[in-house]
Amino acid sequence: MSRRVNAAAGRRSRRTNTLLWMAALAAIIIALIYFEQTEILYILATLGVTALLAVVAMADLHGTEGTVSEPLPADDSAAIGTGIKKQVRSRK
Repeated sequence: MSRRVNAAAGRRSRRTNTLLWMAALAAIIIALIYFEQTEILYILATLGVTALLAVVAMADLHGTEGTVSEPLPADDSAAIGTGIKKQVRSRK
């Protein structure tokens, strides 16, 4: 039971830290807007987008490797109406 209580307390602590960070960053951004420091806001926005792109670039996409080698599904909708024989295509 102690382990379960510790896990819940850890989640609560992380959530509190996250909310504090969000509040602090929001206060900083609001202050920069109020004092019209647009050049600093542009730099922060650029760094934020760069960080997001870095996270996406390093994302683990291991699960998507299997879909490349699978053949394309056969589309016989036109063949049914015109009497053309079934053709199976595969990726090159």
